[in-house]
Amino acid sequence: MIHNETITVATRGRGTYEVTAEVERVVSSSGVDRGVCHVFVHHTSASMLIGENADPSVRRDLDRFLARLVPDGDPLFEHVFEGPDDMPAHIRAAITATSLTIPVARGACDLGTWQGVFLWEHRTAPHRRRITVSVVGE
Repeated sequence: MIHNETITVATRGRGTYEVTAEVERVVSSSGVDRGVCHVFVHHTSASMLIGENADPSVRRDLDRFLARLVPDGDPLFEHVFEGPDDMPAHIRAAITATSLTIPVARGACDLGTWQGVFLWEHRTAPHRRRITVSVVGE
């Protein structure tokens, strides 16, 4: 059995946005008891993350780490058509993950105790991000 749905997330700019409940809703409605859930973001300046969902400071620290690793406005970058955060956002997406695979057990995402599913927006301006959730199994 294969089930696909699209989720749209309106971001307020750079940061993480929890989508665990939406992903779990898709898995639950799929009718799949055991299998896998694939989550894919359709953008070159955003990514997906399985991370700590109990303490938001973990995700803020990840943002600060990437800001140090790939700073906005770095003169190294030629691609600045959409502003100083444009190329850094592409690099941040390239070195993180644009898709995730989550096991499905007993009709639900089989995540760890403190794990959540997040869209990671790498641009500073608000965007509407499209995520496809595909559930495959029996």
